[in-house]
Amino acid sequence: MIDLRRLQVLRAVHQHGTVTAAAAALHLTPSAVSHQLRELAKELKVPLVEPQGRRIRLTTAAHLVIEHGDALLARWQEAETALEAHRAGEAGLLRMCGYPSAVIGLIAPATALLRERRPALTVEVTECEAPAGFDMLMSTDADIAVLAPPEGFPHPGDSRFDQESLLAEPFDLIVPAGHPLAVRERVHLAETATESWVLPVPDSCDHYRRTMIFCSQTGFTPRIAHWAKEWAAISALVCHGLGVSLYPRLTHIPPPHSVVRVPVTADIPLCRRILTCVRGGSRSHPLIRQGLAALVETVTSHGLTPTGPPTLAPIPT
Repeated sequence: MIDLRRLQVLRAVHQHGTVTAAAAALHLTPSAVSHQLRELAKELKVPLVEPQGRRIRLTTAAHLVIEHGDALLARWQEAETALEAHRAGEAGLLRMCGYPSAVIGLIAPATALLRERRPALTVEVTECEAPAGFDMLMSTDADIAVLAPPEGFPHPGDSRFDQESLLAEPFDLIVPAGHPLAVRERVHLAETATESWVLPVPDSCDHYRRTMIFCSQTGFTPRIAHWAKEWAAISALVCHGLGVSLYPRLTHIPPPHSVVRVPVTADIPLCRRILTCVRGGSRSHPLIRQGLAALVETVTSHGLTPTGPPTLAPIPT
């Protein structure tokens, strides 16, 4: 009988490209990963890796195993989920991860909600960025990831992950207190064409590209005066009158920063998609369902509308 854990090791080598990188993602030593690959090759009676210079590459047989192995792993996850649902336990460990703004605005309050309503449930939270979140799901270091990934990553058809929209998070325009736009109830993005802008450093996050697209489709190229990597740094620069910026609705502005959020409109939706992502076959697991429901209720508490399916109702009291 095939050891499903060895299929996960093979998948990790394929995903990360090297034995060393796969070992790091799985919290194993490179020698342990190599041993698992050799044992899996013996079980399947086919070679799975072959030398390529100083490195190795997966054989065509390995790719075939991965294709069917993903389906096997998803089916096994469904079986475990069904057994857990049968037991219907209220206690256990639920691990959630997400990017920093999601931890502050969504995961932390959802965790507090779960702790209040399910005292026997332990929730463990880890802050991470999108690529690491997917790795944590596959290594079972997380059960739910709340992410704002680049478009098309991971591919919607990737059978390893069950992705579902949680929220289309709107952007606000932030301006210094005393700025002429600060007293407006709403601003059209085109009205900022002559402003100086503060934006994230290119490639530091997806927001730089997103803002450039928003402005381009509105008919102008923003004049960027300052660059920053952290949201708090962006709001600090805006606070001192050095420019304006788009700021996600759920992202916290430090209290000392005298900036004003102004709702902003354009001819296109000014928002970013936020997803919940779980391992394929695990969404109906009782603990995961509770975590997802708490996240939906938290979105609603912010006065925003969840974009996920209506079947994820708030946790009953």
